Amino acid sequence: MAEAFPWQTSLWQQMAGRDRHAHAYLLHGPQGIGKRALADRLMALLLCQRPQAGDACGQCKSCLLLQAGTHPDHFVLQPEEADKPIKVDQVRELVAFVVQTAQLGGRKVVVIEPAEAMNLNAANALLKSLEEPSGDTVLVLVSHQPSRLLPTVKSRCQQIACPLPDQAQSQAYLATALPEADGQEREELLALACGSALLAISLQEQGVREQRALVVDGVKKLLKQQKSPSQLAEAWNGVPLLRLFDWFCDWSHLVLRYQLTQDEQGLGMADMCKVVQYLAQKSRQSTVLDLQVWVLEQRQKVLGKANLNRALLLEALLARWAQLPGSR
Repeated sequence: MAEAFPWQTSLWQQMAGRDRHAHAYLLHGPQGIGKRALADRLMALLLCQRPQAGDACGQCKSCLLLQAGTHPDHFVLQPEEADKPIKVDQVRELVAFVVQTAQLGGRKVVVIEPAEAMNLNAANALLKSLEEPSGDTVLVLVSHQPSRLLPTVKSRCQQIACPLPDQAQSQAYLATALPEADGQEREELLALACGSALLAISLQEQGVREQRALVVDGVKKLLKQQKSPSQLAEAWNGVPLLRLFDWFCDWSHLVLRYQLTQDEQGLGMADMCKVVQYLAQKSRQSTVLDLQVWVLEQRQKVLGKANLNRALLLEALLARWAQLPGSR
């Protein structure tokens, strides 16, 4: 059975209590808030032969087959490799599944995650199945970035914004999931995961706090001219490129925010407060704005899986960052 999260209780009651289900759902929201678990829970309910109290029974033939991964009437579509697109040939396999008769005589259910990974041809190949799925088929699309989906895909789905846990729920969940971490470590993980407890757990497994310490130390040495952009680009090889651009985007925003407000409560995480304040005081606002626009543009290229030269891109970023102080 898919895990049930307390922050999804109200939404689940609404979804599970329906007499009739839509033929296509789009579950969307930030990464790491349990959207896939919700999709799997809905799939289990829709396929269950004896649902009980608004949930799959977990014991009928359908539930047991689903738990074993051998249910003939469910189909999960994902990229063949992490961070790769979902291709048109994969969608054609899905379409062939949709037109078949359900082997257990009930519904067929499809889960697509992340839906935005479909390339243009794949998304277009899905449209007819989304609009008129054969038989009693339900398609459940899961998206971390619904803005990247085709309008024609979104318009054919019932869109459901998935709730985020509040601070107390995230803290409680993380305390149970990471009992070995102390309160400060959990606070840092939640800050790095923008409040998402599930993403925080994933980031912990990836060593994000160690990565952050390495990058923050490198930025300080860059500004003191103790390290060059090329040295840091090489030293940060193990840090995902998108994560680096997320951090630099956040820092440039905080510098600009402090220049405009002088609010010392709005300097971000403690590890970079003094650096943000220093750069805000030493940099021309127009230069910070130019840098932020550039960082956002490059981040979009990274998101779009553009064929980028990582080392050159990081060196360009760090060279711009090093030029910020003294630009007044």
